[in-house]
Amino acid sequence: MRMVRKQLVTGPAYTKGLGGRIWSPGVRVGPWLFLSGITAVDYKTMKTVGAESGTNMTVPKIDPAAQWRQVLSNIKDIVESAGGTMADVVMANVFVTDMQYYAHYQHIRGEFFEPPYPVCTAVAVRDLVHPDWILEIEAIAYIEGKT
Repeated sequence: MRMVRKQLVTGPAYTKGLGGRIWSPGVRVGPWLFLSGITAVDYKTMKTVGAESGTNMTVPKIDPAAQWRQVLSNIKDIVESAGGTMADVVMANVFVTDMQYYAHYQHIRGEFFEPPYPVCTAVAVRDLVHPDWILEIEAIAYIEGKT
């Protein structure tokens, strides 16, 4: 039986899992890097970017552009920690709580990706794990010959 060697990959600010959950932000197997659903958490502060929590009487104030940039920045940090670049990302699947927020991705993704863009599937979901999160992106990168 052949053993597959998996290597944990995190970004420079990542120090621990969110809320004690058992998961890896990134796992590298050979030239392939698989990223978990990455959210708008700033790993330095462990706080969600682009969300001002509401009270029981108010709705949280969400900044979709800030969340998109934080999610993509987190992905970039993890990919670069594995020795790659955003050009190595071949797939980026988006889970969004409201398709109105998806419109923000088109112009922001140009800040992080160049043609040919990664393949992408966008799925509207009812909820994500944290109520302040409006999107989550899982990604795969192919980082051949880089360590």
